[in-house]
Amino acid sequence: MSASVTEAATANSQLDPSAGKITVKAAEGQGTMKAGRWDSEQQKVVITEVPIPEPEEGQFLIKIASASLCHSDIMAIEQNTKSTLGHEGAGYVEKMHSSVENKGYKVGDIVGFLYIRGCCFQCEGCQIHNIHCETGKQLLQGFVADGFFAEYAIVDEFNCIHLPENVDVNTAAPIFCAGITAFHAVDSSELKEGDWLAVVGAGGLGQIATQIGKAMGYKVVALDINDATLEVTKKQGADAVFNSRTNKNYVEELKKLTNGGAKAACVFSNADQAYTGAFQILRLGGVCMVIGLPHNPLSVSSMDLALGKYKIKSESTSIPQRMKKAVDFLAKHNIKPEVERRKLKDLNDMVVAMREGKATKRMLVNF
Repeated sequence: MSASVTEAATANSQLDPSAGKITVKAAEGQGTMKAGRWDSEQQKVVITEVPIPEPEEGQFLIKIASASLCHSDIMAIEQNTKSTLGHEGAGYVEKMHSSVENKGYKVGDIVGFLYIRGCCFQCEGCQIHNIHCETGKQLLQGFVADGFFAEYAIVDEFNCIHLPENVDVNTAAPIFCAGITAFHAVDSSELKEGDWLAVVGAGGLGQIATQIGKAMGYKVVALDINDATLEVTKKQGADAVFNSRTNKNYVEELKKLTNGGAKAACVFSNADQAYTGAFQILRLGGVCMVIGLPHNPLSVSSMDLALGKYKIKSESTSIPQRMKKAVDFLAKHNIKPEVERRKLKDLNDMVVAMREGKATKRMLVNF
């Protein structure tokens, strides 16, 4: 785009202190849309009118059906961004640039999509964690500029996927970060049928991971400090749950239950203690999957690693080319995020609830 949604809003906005809202002059011929943006001066989400963006080469304009809140959005808030929030979304192809008219999509198609912008990850010089090209360096800029808590959003064609027929677009948004990440985490845990998987952190990702683990034939034990979220995983089929705050003997009890410890632990919490506890519940040679992002560096014993007591791996939403396997698995096994459906006007309340640790399900906005 010649100007991002953020740039356009900054250029055209007029702040009304009494209303606590930003009003934006409509882009010529495009009109405006509602968007939920974090205002660092007011320290809250404001519902804003911003210009509807125009797709450029390689892009679709998406009419958003659902967008959901992720802990990564809270991390963006902590950086005092003034951008539209949200990177989990699903919706309909509203408009497409002429360059993508023969890419297997048409206007009206129901799609989900990743939030990466600016790089296709397909050139020979590109590595997942070591981006060399200039367009790749724009990833974070695009991520910040074009959030999905808006009526419309620009999405790169290579990030899109047709939603399977049994996936409801109105609740599908969490799949496209939480769901895919949880699948990659469990799928990379080096488990075989009947092994014990520990889900550390029973929030949105942990709840999806519980369902994935059971669908793959694993025994699942969920750990959290919130009884409400643990109850959700129990209803989803978790073989055991432990509150690591109120049960001081949970390590010993878990090891007895699992005959020596879990074969793998997927840590979805961002708490330092969650990682400390995860290493304690692993059996000899177990795998710790690093997914949650704590503020402090992990404290790991190099001696334990050298002796093979455990090994450490990590996963993420990853690249578009890995998306289909995850989405197809979730659809095949009818694995759905536990969601609480809200309206855009509730976005600030959703942020407050997540920051205070009161959310028990994935909070989702329908448009």
